Amino acid sequence: MAASPAQDLALTDPTLDDLSVFVPVLLQALETLGFVARHFHPPRLAELVAGVGARDEALRAVRPRLDAWPAERAALRAPLVRAADHALAAFDALRAAAAGAEGPLAAFRAFRHVPLALEALYPFAQVLPPVSRFFLSPDRRADLDLQQRLAAAQPRPDTGLLHVDNTYDSRGGFSLYVPETYTPETALPLVVALHGGSGHGRAFLFSWLRDARGRGAILAAPTSTGPTWALSGPDPDTPNLKRIVAEVCERWAVDPRRILLTGLSDGGTFAYLSGLEPDSPFTHLAPVAAAFHPMLAEFADPERLAGLPVHIVHGALDWMFPADLARQAHRTLAAAGAAVVHREIADLSHTYPQDMNPAILDWFMAA
Repeated sequence: MAASPAQDLALTDPTLDDLSVFVPVLLQALETLGFVARHFHPPRLAELVAGVGARDEALRAVRPRLDAWPAERAALRAPLVRAADHALAAFDALRAAAAGAEGPLAAFRAFRHVPLALEALYPFAQVLPPVSRFFLSPDRRADLDLQQRLAAAQPRPDTGLLHVDNTYDSRGGFSLYVPETYTPETALPLVVALHGGSGHGRAFLFSWLRDARGRGAILAAPTSTGPTWALSGPDPDTPNLKRIVAEVCERWAVDPRRILLTGLSDGGTFAYLSGLEPDSPFTHLAPVAAAFHPMLAEFADPERLAGLPVHIVHGALDWMFPADLARQAHRTLAAAGAAVVHREIADLSHTYPQDMNPAILDWFMAA
């Protein structure tokens, strides 16, 4: 990870007074947006947004304090401004979505601001303990030893957030997180997470970052070669996934027994399609809110299916891919010999449940 202006922040810096006010308010706003994203369900969008109320007002009130920073702090100020402005833009867009006719599509566009805010904020995790805790899953935030090890880790070019040919205007690249505590002497599990339709790996990385950072896993988030994954016709995405896995395994120490392919929506569907290939490099599959057709199992290699660990997560409220698809996947794959875990979440719609990541990782590490 390249050096960032945040790493020059000294404890005596006068800007710390502003940060002590600004950072908690920003983190609270981002947590609120995460709550909205997790509980998003189109018929209840207006109710959900109304329930959030004016939780962005505190951020709007403190945001101008950054404008008074001296010129020599411009490089430090810029990512904080980006994080705040994207968070506030998300609130504005969600309110407009709740009041407008586009509904779900407008809400999905609103959520695109959140990973942009998170990417801008992440470098401060190295120097600001509240930000470091924020970038851990809730089940790891009380682990003081972990926080101390993360704080003590020296920035290196091969750890932290990395992007390989994966700007937002490109396709087919991937974004990567390698724990700052990584050493080549210890092989780590690898999680490969696939975005949904019209998504991007650089954004979807943040659906898993907290958990990878807290559990010590390498995380790769590829971007599909086209607007979505190759669900029909020619398939350039499976060879690209194999290339990405090979590159990561060549550069970093990866546990060959622990290579997970997971994904949301179209990404989950493609996890089935690609992950059931007989020469797939993936040891575990974890589709989320995915479509499924029984022919996937009928045409799959029986040896590939025998004992294959598959963890299915689906929402009972899913309006795009009904929950019956996941139930059918469970029955079909189990009958074909796969070792299937199926979790149907009562309050989950067609959105990504980050709160399920710890359970997926527990299963992944133990299976």
